[in-house]
Amino acid sequence: MRATLRWAHSDLRAHRGEALFLSLATAGIVASLLLAAALFGYATNPWQRIFTQAHGAHVWLHTAPSADAARLASLDGVRAVAGPYATETATVSCRGTRASVELRAAVRLPSVGRPLLTAGHWLDAARPDGVVLESGLARALLAEPGDTLTLPGTARTLTVEGIADSAEPRYSAGEQPGLVWALPSAVRAPGYQVTGLRLTDPADTDYAVQRAVTRLGAGAVGEVSTWQQARAQAQGDNRLLGQVLGAFGLGALAAAGFAVHGAIGTRIRGHLRDISVLKAIGFTPAQVVRVFLLQHLAYAVLGAVVAAALIEGLGTRVPGRLGDAVGVWQGLPGHTLALSAVPVGTVLLIGLTTGLAAWRAGRVPPVPVPRPAGPSGAGLTEVARRALGLRLPAALVLGCHRAFAGRGRSSAALARLTLPLLLMVVALSAWTTIDRFHTEPSRVGLPAALTVRADDGLSDQRIRHLLAADPRIAEAYPGVELAALVPGQTGTIALRGLGTRERPYPYALVEGRRAHGPDEAVAGQGLLDLLHVRVGDWVRMTVGDQPQILHIVGRALEPQNGGRTVTTSLDTLRENDPTLSPAFYQLRLRPGADPASVAAALTSAGGGHLDVHTVTNPADGLSPLRAVVAGLIAVLALVGLVELLTAIGGTVREGERDVLALRAIGMSPRQITAITVTSISCTALAAALTATALGVPLAHHLINAQANSTGIGSGLARAPSLGLLLLIGAGAVAGAAALATVPAARSARGRPADTVSAAG
Repeated sequence: MRATLRWAHSDLRAHRGEALFLSLATAGIVASLLLAAALFGYATNPWQRIFTQAHGAHVWLHTAPSADAARLASLDGVRAVAGPYATETATVSCRGTRASVELRAAVRLPSVGRPLLTAGHWLDAARPDGVVLESGLARALLAEPGDTLTLPGTARTLTVEGIADSAEPRYSAGEQPGLVWALPSAVRAPGYQVTGLRLTDPADTDYAVQRAVTRLGAGAVGEVSTWQQARAQAQGDNRLLGQVLGAFGLGALAAAGFAVHGAIGTRIRGHLRDISVLKAIGFTPAQVVRVFLLQHLAYAVLGAVVAAALIEGLGTRVPGRLGDAVGVWQGLPGHTLALSAVPVGTVLLIGLTTGLAAWRAGRVPPVPVPRPAGPSGAGLTEVARRALGLRLPAALVLGCHRAFAGRGRSSAALARLTLPLLLMVVALSAWTTIDRFHTEPSRVGLPAALTVRADDGLSDQRIRHLLAADPRIAEAYPGVELAALVPGQTGTIALRGLGTRERPYPYALVEGRRAHGPDEAVAGQGLLDLLHVRVGDWVRMTVGDQPQILHIVGRALEPQNGGRTVTTSLDTLRENDPTLSPAFYQLRLRPGADPASVAAALTSAGGGHLDVHTVTNPADGLSPLRAVVAGLIAVLALVGLVELLTAIGGTVREGERDVLALRAIGMSPRQITAITVTSISCTALAAALTATALGVPLAHHLINAQANSTGIGSGLARAPSLGLLLLIGAGAVAGAAALATVPAARSARGRPADTVSAAG
């Protein structure tokens, strides 16, 4: 044991930098995987906890007031019914912020879909104007118990009595109205009623919706929302961040495993004589394997323990969503298991790759076997000979020949160095794609910066006049959004009429053509997947009791509503309903215009009758991705650095036996050094080119696959700029050359006796 420890200590002193980088890389990988676990738990558990505690409904139906929703209780598979609740659509304002809401009439806390009070108290009959706000809506309005809500355009006011969590779809400005519970006396103009169904088997949700619509009649059902939609909305960007962290963490773990395997293999080849001596003095093959295995396991354990301790102790102090996720995750039941399983799994995987490489050390014979004589440069290829004949610098030619001589070890080193660089290209592609939402929103389905809605106090003509008077508005597109039942009556989609045939809405079209003629429309990927149709098909949907048949002529990037949107012109919808008037306007601003200042000016000009808000950008919730990508690139850089050190060590050792021959033909130490540096630089250059060639299409495939799964649709991915790719390649080559210079120069200036010994 003493001899084993002395050997490990001597090897550590000789390779301190490599040991440090391996430990840091392991720490970064474990931290990434732990943060991914935290984000997954943060994304899923809070909603699931609320749904369970609230005894949530699996289906919510918005129906006409005349519909007999009580009949739904007798449907097979329906365990319980919530409501029906008379509901009024309204706009409320608090502290200068406005929001669209659903005023839902309720007297007592329901048993199904029960709001979970987090502040204040439930409704009190003694206060007829009291309301309880859903927590997401309360945050948007900055409202607290005791605050007063006004209804713009009316003299009505409401008093906030409480705030509650709900498992229903959360408030989203311009997309999903907020939920407000009120006494029946406060719901003065109900336009529809809402009914919730709790099912015996949640997997039968689509079938239950179909039976409910059939029982009530398609004309009586206006909108349907399910628990899957609410869960997906609640998980939102947190799940995507967790997927990114998890995928890159596993990729970095694989790269680290290969790097460790290569480092040990190279070290074994460099210590064949020492290993033979160890066996000659009594070391068994198992002891030799154990030396390398325990040494690298110690590096991995150190990095894993440090990462776990940092995430557990300081993770909650990380600003933003990551810190919140860690805080929630630490209170979940599976936290302790994940905190131990991730580091242990990482160490075991590194131990497996270490053991495979160390096994070769156990097979080294006690008597050293001389390596084949003759310089590695023997057998020059025809290309190398012609290059020397053209009087190109011999150091350049021999260095390139050594890098690409076709040896299996050279190919393995190239592959190991390519992997972290490839993952860097994929990570930067994700960064570039997210940046595109901010730099080129019109190219990703967000051409409008503001949405304007008005109450009954302003006519449509007056709204048009106000919008035309602001020179910062480039175009105002009138629009209306309707809830339509899909074929089969298993759910609702968003049917939008935007723009006119004279001034069409600028879709971000990626397939097919624009909608020009009557009954033509473009759709999002989510809708195509839902209806199992393609561009060119005709689809039939129902709006109230009116059928609408549209020809899908194109597919557009649709970042809203999960892509379950079909968009046509307002003129097309008016052919079925001539009385249809714009419900809102989408505003495209001129370059350089500030959306906030334009919104403030329009709100002031509208005299309190205009509700102006910015269009929701999905990338706003992915701001932590920048820090995630930066951290992952740092981890991958450490892995790549380990591999570079390994490749340099192997190249220097392989070239030591050529030094005498190169000196004999008159090459100076500087030229011999240049051969080694050129060889390493060529390997790094080849790895960078390969990583770029493979990483860009791989990134496109992964990003588009993710976009398809969220309903936005493929065509979203963008590669990093050419300058950034060149910077990565140049950095890899320059770093390789800089790291190789010192050991190559030391080898080239070695004493002849040392060189002969190394070549023996």
